[in-house]
Parts: sequence; C-alpha cells; structure tokens
Amino acid sequence: MLVCGAFGNSFSQSTMTQEHNLPSLFNDDGDGFIVIAHRGASAYYPENTMAAFRAAVEMDAEMIELDVLLSKDGVPVVSHDATLNAHTNGSGRVINHTLEELKKFDAGSWFDQRFSDQQIPTLGEVLAFASGKIAVNIEIKTGAVTDQIKGGIEEKSLELVREHNMEDHVLFSSFNYNALQHLKELEPEIPVALLYNRGWYNRLLPHQLLKQFKADAFNCSYRQLTKRRLADLRTHDIPSFIYTVNRESKMRKLINAGVKGIFTNKPDVLKRVVSEYH
Repeated sequence: MLVCGAFGNSFSQSTMTQEHNLPSLFNDDGDGFIVIAHRGASAYYPENTMAAFRAAVEMDAEMIELDVLLSKDGVPVVSHDATLNAHTNGSGRVINHTLEELKKFDAGSWFDQRFSDQQIPTLGEVLAFASGKIAVNIEIKTGAVTDQIKGGIEEKSLELVREHNMEDHVLFSSFNYNALQHLKELEPEIPVALLYNRGWYNRLLPHQLLKQFKADAFNCSYRQLTKRRLADLRTHDIPSFIYTVNRESKMRKLINAGVKGIFTNKPDVLKRVVSEYH
C-alpha cells in the first residue's frame, strides 16, 4: 500500500535525471511531471482508438499510452486484448487475423454507437498522427514477444518509430523483460520502461531491476508502489510512472510522493490537478 506524506511535495522541484534516457515532450511545461493518457482519453472514448488519441491531444495530455500486438501478416496493431471479443464486433485472436481483416471490425460501438466508425489502428497510423504533437508510450504486449529479435515485434515497432521520426519522443515498456532486452540490443539509446512484474525477480528493488535490464524508468500500479519501493526510487533518482489513476485524491497523493508521471483514463482531470502545483 502506498504511503504518502512523509516525503513532502517534491513535485515543483523534481527534474528528470540525465542518467536515464527519457523521451522529449512536444508540449513540455517544464515541471518534470508527465500527464499520460492511458489508451488515450479512454474514460470518454473507446480505448486505443484514434478518437481516444485525438481527444488526449485536445485535453493537453503530454503523452499517450497504447498497446501493441502483431496481426497475422506481421503488422503492429494497437490493441490491449489478445482477443477481439470485448472491444470489437469480431471474435478470435488478433494474431489470427490479417490487417485487412482487422480493419473491417467495428472497434467503437462496444463503448457507444456514436463511435461505430472507429477501427483498430496500426502503430504506424498512431505515430503518424502523434508526430509533432504528443509523445507515445508503446507497451509491447507479453503475448507478442518471442525469442526472435530479427523481424520480431520490437524491431517492427522500432522501424515504424524511425519512419515517423519519433525516436526522441517514444518510451517503450513491457511486462516481458525479454522485450526490453531485445529493444536495447536493437537500439541501445531507445528509452524503455520496466513494467513491474512480480513473476520476474520479485525480491529485487527497482534500481536492481533497472540495472539488470538496462531500463530507463520504472512503471507500476499505484497498489505496487510500496513505501520500500518508493524510497528506493527516490534514493536512486529513478523516474517512476504509475497506473491507472482516475481519482483526484489519489493523483494528489502520488504527486506529493514525487512520482514523475501518472497514467490516467481522464487526462483532463489530471491536467487540472497538476495545475494546482504550478
């Protein structure tokens, strides 16, 4: 359970350490804190759709977060779920459908009929939209990671990042630490965040995990941000990004605890809360 208050409000004084390679923000206000739209503005729009990403930009989020899987024909597509049933009118696994087939599915009506025109975006489409507007956290889904580095989802995603000149504006993350190792082998300077996974070296502290996997930041649930982990993050000046927080009171506690960013489905609310600290 997160323990707040003992560390005071370090928000206004906090800066990103140069020892960690982090993405540049297109709309950085200089406060050292990042408002991250979780799957876009997903409280108000169907998650991981262009409508949700456009809304996040309109709400002045500083980064959007999205999830990436591969289609049957090897195209990185934006979807959190490995299966289509919950968030489209399709069925079966994403990996069993070609991009052409995936594009025929309605990815918005599950949320509201007003969004029946929304499709599953490709990573390339989102990066083309985000270029020049907003930084992107690309989560490589565990199920898409293989032992293959050449031609795997990590290399395909990196190629798209380069194609859209977003190398300085993306943060990769994954619960599968093999993905982090693949990314660093392919591009040592690309920023990567370790998504805390208890199944991988559970007893290690954040600084030990980051050192072992050459990561640049530590992402975890607010429920996993214990007093011990928080102290370790502060001691080693490790950037920490916490998910998924939609309550204003929890946002304030995390900001006061000195985290560097928060993932939220309500970027407009977080933006308003952050403005209280200016």
